[in-house]
This record gives sequence, C-alpha cells and structure tokens, in this order.
Amino acid sequence: MSPTIYTIILSSLATGTIVTMTSFHWLMAWIGLELNTLAIIPIISTLHHPRSTEAATKYFLTQAAASAMILFSSMINAWNTGTWDITQMSYAPSNILLSLALALKLGLAPAHFWLPEVLQGSTLLTALIITTWQKLAPMSLIYMTMNNLPSTILLMLGLTSSTIGGWSGLNQTQTRKIMAYSSIAHLGWMAMIASIMLNIMIMNLMVYLMMTTALFTSLICSKSKTIQDTATTWTTSPTLAIIMMLLLLSLGGLPPLTGFLPKWLVLEELIMQNLIPMATAMAMSALLSLFFYLRLTYATTLTLPPNTLQMKFKW
Repeated sequence: MSPTIYTIILSSLATGTIVTMTSFHWLMAWIGLELNTLAIIPIISTLHHPRSTEAATKYFLTQAAASAMILFSSMINAWNTGTWDITQMSYAPSNILLSLALALKLGLAPAHFWLPEVLQGSTLLTALIITTWQKLAPMSLIYMTMNNLPSTILLMLGLTSSTIGGWSGLNQTQTRKIMAYSSIAHLGWMAMIASIMLNIMIMNLMVYLMMTTALFTSLICSKSKTIQDTATTWTTSPTLAIIMMLLLLSLGGLPPLTGFLPKWLVLEELIMQNLIPMATAMAMSALLSLFFYLRLTYATTLTLPPNTLQMKFKW
C-alpha cells in the first residue's frame, strides 16, 4: 500500500474515533463508528492472503451488525423519548440493546468469537490497532451512556469476559491469539467497574492501552508470532527480552508492577459495594490469565532454546 493511501486511511481511522468521542447526537456517533470500521478494513486486508481477507470479512460483518444494533437502539429511544441526545438514553429496552451492541463491538464475551480470529488473520501492527485504538470509540459511548446502562448486564459481561479470556488463553501458542484473549479479559475488568466507578474504568483503559502498545511493539521488533519465536528474543536484544518479561508480568497483574493497580482498585471497589462473590470470581479469573502470561514470560526470558555453540546473535 502506498504511503499516501496509508496516511489517508489512518487519518480516517483517527477521524472516525474523534467524531464518535465528541458527538452528542446518536447519528453522528454512528457515522464515526462506521467511518472507523470502513477505514480499518483495507488495513486488515493489505496482506492479500486468504487468512487476511477472511479476517477483514469477519471484522466487517460483526462491526456492521453492532453498529446497526446501536443505531436501532438509539432510534427506539428517540421514538419513545423524542430526543437523539446520547446522554438522554432513558428507555429501558434500548439501553439493554445498546449494552449488548457495545459488547459485540468491543469483543466482550459471549460475543467475543470474532476477535481472536481477526487478530490471527492480520499482521502484528494491525492487531495492535484493533486491540488499542479500535476500543476507544465504544468505550467513550459506554462512558457517555453509563448513567442509564443496566449495571447487572455489565457485571455479568465483565465476569464472563474475564473468565473466558483467561480460560481460552491457556490453550494458545500464537502470540496474537494470546493478546486477543488478554484483551477480552482486560475489557472484562473495565466492564465490571464501569457501572460502579467510571474514573477507575478510564484509568484501567489507560494502563491497558500503554501496556498492550508496549508489548505489541516488542513483538513487532522481535518478529514473534508464536511462543517458540519469543524464545529467541534474547538473541535480538537482551534488553528487549527483559522489558518483555516485565510487560508480561505487568499485564498479568503481579503486585509491584503497574498492571496490579487497576485490578487492586477494581477489587477494592467491588468489596466496598458488597459484591464479594463477584470480587472473588474476578480474582480467580485473574489467576487464569496470569498463568498464560507466566508461561510466555518463562518461554521468553527464563529458558534457552535448543542452540549450538556457533549460533550467531542477532545483535
């Protein structure tokens, strides 16, 4: 793809997100989401490979369905309340429909099936865009409509996402699929806290964006597509291997590192709201994801791949 076209597509991607984040009219928000989807389709399918074409098709179908559901729910709301204002979603059925549509758009379980497949079919850089930038617009809609969204549904979505993200990630050997399940689990934590305390959700999102971006950048630098590839990262750069170890442990949420802070605050807030069974279940699900992060860390920095004495270091 020529640099000019790529620049136009990336700027459309940015514009779509910004339009959604700054709009108060449902129609404008929907236009932003559609612009976002249409801009990323060519980015996913640049590889000209059946897998990437399949990924682009899957992504397009799910996002288009979710956008249509969002438009439908806002239309029902406008029909009943007479306003298209995003902050005035007061009709209950449209709120339920909206929360399900946003779950599909973000890839929250049980509507998560498209995310690992799409990431597996795209390049590491595209996977980075899908797991970070593409989450901003739906998250901003959650932020704006939070006063009216049904909290029970969000709590259940959060719990299932966190559990399924941890459980399914255990079985993976591809780094992109691991990152997809990691993304699902992290979004589960955000959905869990959204109905209770929005500023913790925003902080959780910020920490997630920083760590995911850093880890994807490391994977791109070391060209690691499977767990076996990460084992040879130290031949590229020992420093990079150490940074990857810290990032993986931080994503898992081990105490002295940054990733522990959002989890700690979420659990504390859940206990304050007397949702102790929910907090226990979330802590248990965090152990599942911690296990596969630890396995990846172990493969990356704590083992030596089979090599000969004459093996050349990339550095």
